[in-house]
Amino acid sequence: MAECWLILLILQDEKYWPLMPPLPSYGYGREHIGPRYGSLIHGQNLRDVVITGHNGTINGQGQTWWKKYRQKLLNHTRGPLVQIMWSRDIVISNITLRDSPFWTLHPYDCKNVTIRNVTILAPVHDAPNTDGIDPDSCEDMLIEDCYISVGDDGIAIKSGWDQYGIAYRQPSKNIRIRNVVLQSMVSAGISIGSEMSGGVSGVTVENVVVWNSRRGVRIKTAPGRGGYVQDISYHNLTLDVVRVGIVIKTDYNEHPDEGYDPKAVPVLKDISFTSIHGQGVRVPVRMHGSEEIPVRNVTFRDMSVGITYKKKHIFQCAFVYGRVIGTIFPAPCDNLDRYDEQERLVKRSAAQNATDIDYDF
Repeated sequence: MAECWLILLILQDEKYWPLMPPLPSYGYGREHIGPRYGSLIHGQNLRDVVITGHNGTINGQGQTWWKKYRQKLLNHTRGPLVQIMWSRDIVISNITLRDSPFWTLHPYDCKNVTIRNVTILAPVHDAPNTDGIDPDSCEDMLIEDCYISVGDDGIAIKSGWDQYGIAYRQPSKNIRIRNVVLQSMVSAGISIGSEMSGGVSGVTVENVVVWNSRRGVRIKTAPGRGGYVQDISYHNLTLDVVRVGIVIKTDYNEHPDEGYDPKAVPVLKDISFTSIHGQGVRVPVRMHGSEEIPVRNVTFRDMSVGITYKKKHIFQCAFVYGRVIGTIFPAPCDNLDRYDEQERLVKRSAAQNATDIDYDF
C-alpha cells in the first residue's frame, strides 16, 4: 500500500487573516504598532495537545508575505506559522514546517513543551525573520532530534521586549536543546535574545551541529532590556564552516518605542562552553560586553576549532571575565584566567585532608 503525506498550505492573501492583539510582553505587533496577523495554527489556554504526523508538511507559502514585507505593503506584523500561547503539556513531533510568513514555531508563555523530530525549512536568503523555533517566556521545554535550516535564527530563546517584558515578568527557564542540526546564513544557529527582558536561565545546549552559517551560537542584548541571561551551558558543540562561532553582543539596540529605560541593563553571568569543536571557522569567539554590561563567570573547557586563516585576536573579548580549563585552541584572550585542572584537583584534595583532621581540644 502506497504511503500518503499530507501537505497543508497557508492562504497567501492577508485580507483573509484575522487580526489579534499585540503580545503583552512586546507592547505592540513587533513590526507595526497595533494588531498583528494570526497564525495558521493557533491555540490559547490549552492543555494536553499533540501536533504530530508521519512527516507531513505544513507549508506557509511565505514568498508573498516576504515580498510584501520588503516592499512595506503590510499594515500589520506577520504571524507565525504555528503559535501556542498560555498552554501546557504540549507535544509537537514528526512534522515538517516550511516557508513561514514570519517566525515558524512560537510557543508563548507555555509550560512542559516537547518538540521532537521536527524539520523546519525556509530559504536561507530572502526569507526575512523566519526563525525556526522561538521559545518565548516558556518553562520546562525540550527540543531534540530536529533539523532546522531557515532565513534567520534557527532557535531563538526570548522573554519579552524592554519595559513590556520587564512588566510581564515571565522568564524562559529550564530549556534543553539536544541532538539538533542547524543552518542559518543570516543570523545564528541558536540565539538567546535579543528580546530577553523577562530573563533567561537554566538553558542546556548539547550535541548540536551548526553548519554553513553566519554564526554558531549567540547571546544578544542591549541597555534598556533589563532582565538576565544566566546559568547557560553549551556542551559538545560542532561548528562546520561558520563565520563566527560564539558571539555575545551587548549593543543590539532595537527598541519597541521611546518608553524604555536606558538604565535597565541586563545581567550576563554563569555561561559555560565545554567540548567545542569544528573546522572552517573564521572567528571562533567574539564576546563584547561593555562597562555597563560586563559578562561574568564565563568558562571555556576543552575547545579546538580549526580556523580558515591565521589572524591576530581571533578570540575576541571585551569586558568579559572568566576562566579557561584544559586545552583551548585558538589561544583565548588574556582576561580569561587559565585554570589548570590538575591544580584544582590538588587543592581539592588538600582541602579534603584538612577537613578530615580530628581536632581534640
